[in-house]
Amino acid sequence: MRLLKRGRLSLLFGLTLVLGSMWMLSLLNELRTDGSLTYSWWEYTDVDGGPEKQCNCSAILQGETEALEEARLLTLREDFQKSVEIPDEYYINAAKDCRNFKLSRKYFTFPLSKEEEEFPLAFSMVVHHKVQNFERLLRAIYAPQNIYCVHVDKKSETSVFAAIMAITSCFPNVFMVRRPVSVVYAAWPRVQADLNCMADLYNASTEWKYFINVCGQDFPLKTNLEMVRMLRSLKGRNSMESEQMPAEKKWRVTNVHQLVNGQIQGTGKQKEPPPFNLPIFSGNAYIVVSRGYIRSVLEDDRIQTLIEWAKDTYSPDEFLWATIQRIPGVPGSTRPNRKYDMTDMNAVARLVKWQGHEGPQDSLDAVYSECHGNHVREICVYGAGDLRWIIAQHHLFANKFDIDTDPIAIYCLEKYLRQKVLAELH
Repeated sequence: MRLLKRGRLSLLFGLTLVLGSMWMLSLLNELRTDGSLTYSWWEYTDVDGGPEKQCNCSAILQGETEALEEARLLTLREDFQKSVEIPDEYYINAAKDCRNFKLSRKYFTFPLSKEEEEFPLAFSMVVHHKVQNFERLLRAIYAPQNIYCVHVDKKSETSVFAAIMAITSCFPNVFMVRRPVSVVYAAWPRVQADLNCMADLYNASTEWKYFINVCGQDFPLKTNLEMVRMLRSLKGRNSMESEQMPAEKKWRVTNVHQLVNGQIQGTGKQKEPPPFNLPIFSGNAYIVVSRGYIRSVLEDDRIQTLIEWAKDTYSPDEFLWATIQRIPGVPGSTRPNRKYDMTDMNAVARLVKWQGHEGPQDSLDAVYSECHGNHVREICVYGAGDLRWIIAQHHLFANKFDIDTDPIAIYCLEKYLRQKVLAELH
């Protein structure tokens, strides 16, 4: 036992050179008399938390009616909403001292397992506002072996850009995209933002295994270790929604569209057929794909031709990746036969509650239960009442979350994930 304790102490003192004395003192304080670590320093506790600590996350995650009602009433209080808000200036100032910022926000600054270290991931993060949402997302998915490209909309407020720039400057593996664009909903620039990050990530490192794109209102449902194990089990395959294009959506790819004063509009002209007679598939903006898929996107002449063809369509992000996934020869792809169609509920990329698919719990037609938050563009912005259902799903991420709508939903999900990480360490 004495040798075990001596070995752990030697390891901790060795890590001091990497982590810094303040953090190491905290770790040494966690050393039990039997030589094991409690890891409680990394827990999210009520002492760390803001006003959200008034809620009972354990009861909320179990779907207890009383706790959910208390949370709902709390989010309706104006004083609570104001107390939760963190201004952009806070991040600009806090990130001036990167060491203290990472320490106080409890970022993990070394790989938590050899398994994770040997399977790094690449993330594209496309954001345009709500810095607090972004920072909490980054903290939830951050691992030092991964790599992160952040695209901030060129139209974003100066304070948003400055705050995110300050945060990213604190991490050697997090960087701002080299070529930002002005993103327009349902138009080509939304795709271009991810394409620019794909190129930067691909050129920045040859080590990462899978690419995942997220937006500022996403939040993970799995720990990094769980993601690694799920992605490793794909054995090079990609995972995303990719289905036959419904008849009611075909106008998106048969009519020419253009940007006018920052908005997408139809021109009344018919588009030429897709190149190479490629069948166009329906999907969404969010994907989980291998490094080989990204290489094809950047280098395959067929895909470059498809990209050029797609630039004057409506909402190209909702068919381009899904179509590339069905092109023969693309790494990790599947054949275009409809037997290989995959819905968003079966893919691992993103969990989204669409208003049109919601319904009562006992409904045979509903895909999922009704939203406990509110709807934006027919998508559920999750409330605390959705958490029990959310954490039971197999997806890597869920969309949408919004601190302005329900900060408790994010707060409780954060705590849940951190507890799982610490359990994995044990």
